[in-house]
Amino acid sequence: MLGRRGLVKMIAGALALSAMTLGCDKKSEGSAGNAAEHAKDDAEWKVGAYFSLSGEETAFGVDSKEAIDLAIDEINKAGGVKGKPIHVLYEDNKSKPEEATNKVLQLIDRDHVLALLGEVASSRSRAGGIVANKKKVPMITPSSTNPDVTKVGPFVFRACFTDDVQGQMGAQFIVNTLGKKKVGLFFASDDLYSSGLAKEFRDEVKRLGGEIVMEKSFLKKETNFTTYINELKSANPEMIYAPIYYTSMAPVARQAKAAGVPGSMFVGSDGWDANELLRDAAEELDGAYFTNHYAPDVPWPNSQAFVKKYKDRYNRTPSSIAAQAYDAARLLADAMGRAKAMTPDDIRAAIQDTKGFQGATGVISIDAERNANKPVVIVRIKDKQFTYYATVNEKAAK
Repeated sequence: MLGRRGLVKMIAGALALSAMTLGCDKKSEGSAGNAAEHAKDDAEWKVGAYFSLSGEETAFGVDSKEAIDLAIDEINKAGGVKGKPIHVLYEDNKSKPEEATNKVLQLIDRDHVLALLGEVASSRSRAGGIVANKKKVPMITPSSTNPDVTKVGPFVFRACFTDDVQGQMGAQFIVNTLGKKKVGLFFASDDLYSSGLAKEFRDEVKRLGGEIVMEKSFLKKETNFTTYINELKSANPEMIYAPIYYTSMAPVARQAKAAGVPGSMFVGSDGWDANELLRDAAEELDGAYFTNHYAPDVPWPNSQAFVKKYKDRYNRTPSSIAAQAYDAARLLADAMGRAKAMTPDDIRAAIQDTKGFQGATGVISIDAERNANKPVVIVRIKDKQFTYYATVNEKAAK
């Protein structure tokens, strides 16, 4: 039995726990309201951003941050939004989905941001988006293409096309434009982005009358691909579709060349777009193609202007990841300027209403599912550079 003193301690502890739980619940429920209240008194509008600033996909995070900084500096020099500058608070999720969840919670509950930018990888954007939607704080992912990312709820948007569009365009390019019917498929089975693209591509190839002659999958942590490549080669495909990140594609390209598979046999996706791929495997991938959101030499005035500004500031050519992050930051600022009030809910409504936004990656309109309707570009690797080859859905966003 408990003595009186023990009973008192137990009751006091239970009351304290109840108070803490109640406080946490109220804090969670009032996140959007807290952000709006804090914003009234702040001298600047606070926006949160979470990216892979360290870890295996650091290049994506660094490119995104650089482009967002460029966009926000331009916006602030032009007077900011509704008379106040925007201040972006960055958090590093270390290329891990679980860290994305933690960082989004910090940005919302600790920093009281009005909106969020992030991430690049679909697995991390979905993890962060679940939190943002629960807290009712609008989020725009610049580059996450898996369809499930925006399906988590009405507060999550994207400034890029989706994998169902990208996978279909990749299949149509191979089967219809290149005239290749026998295709190999190579993807990461434990990655939401890669496996989702593989599914869309597979379905579209079959619809077009093509054939997947060999399909091989691997785990993201793998680095030895020689056995897979030889198995794909033995099936005699005319092309190999590899919707994977640059971190895997570089060793794949080197090992493929050693196995007698030329780089020109590969078609990839926007996950290839990093200067590191050119640095590590440009020679091995000469003649390869991939679907993307833009190319440095794409013939669009807004894109050309962005490339010049980025080069002037960072002394290098921007990747598609950078261009999309630039567009996401400017699209968010545009929505903030159109919002009826500077509250997360009104900013969300303004993002939803975006139509005909003139971006570096083309004209962007947000559809009813909170996805971006915009062009898909085919990029070719030639002479150790990413070069514009074609636009495969000219009707987008028009």
